[in-house]
Amino acid sequence: METLTSFYPAIKHVHLTFVAASVLFFLVRFVLHMRQSPIMDKKLMKIAPHVIDTLLLLSGLTLCFVIQQYPFIDPWITEKLGAVVAYILLATISLKANKGKLFKVFSAFGAIAWVVYAGKIAIFKQAVLMV
Repeated sequence: METLTSFYPAIKHVHLTFVAASVLFFLVRFVLHMRQSPIMDKKLMKIAPHVIDTLLLLSGLTLCFVIQQYPFIDPWITEKLGAVVAYILLATISLKANKGKLFKVFSAFGAIAWVVYAGKIAIFKQAVLMV
């Protein structure tokens, strides 16, 4: 019988796919939002981000169980989870805040920066902010 560890490459691939989908879908929605496109009113544009981000978080938590390292126990996982939450919050702010375009652009860049930071943490498995 195969152990859960043998599924690590597949689960990691699924997780990275959801990371890419989340970021790509955010960028597409951000451009459409900034252009005030009526496409943003479509049901898919309102539901898909929640589904993608939920699957992103679930695949990440599955990886935690596979590698047996957990948020609030292992600092690098805690910090990575915080970076992902910051990404989701800033992405939401950039799309929903009732502020000017410059504020929205800086929020969007901040969201992407948190994703890059989460990737760095995932690669090196080393917390920087929670030392």
